[in-house]
Amino acid sequence: MATNLAIDDTLIESARQIGHHATKKAAVTAALEEYIQRRRQLEILDLFGTIDYHQDYDYKRNRKLDRVETET
Repeated sequence: MATNLAIDDTLIESARQIGHHATKKAAVTAALEEYIQRRRQLEILDLFGTIDYHQDYDYKRNRKLDRVETET
């Protein structure tokens, strides 16, 4: 899908050089991918502290059970 954007040429050129991209399109694509990845990471960070765990949950026991099941 073709899209026309008015982006500062010096900004794109800097991104292209820093990222060692051959084309402006490659620089913009990489920048958008990094932006999306960062935003998804921030969404995950927002979840910290929102999940309640049971105090008596034994996660180590479950790890041992997983190992036993995969070894047999």
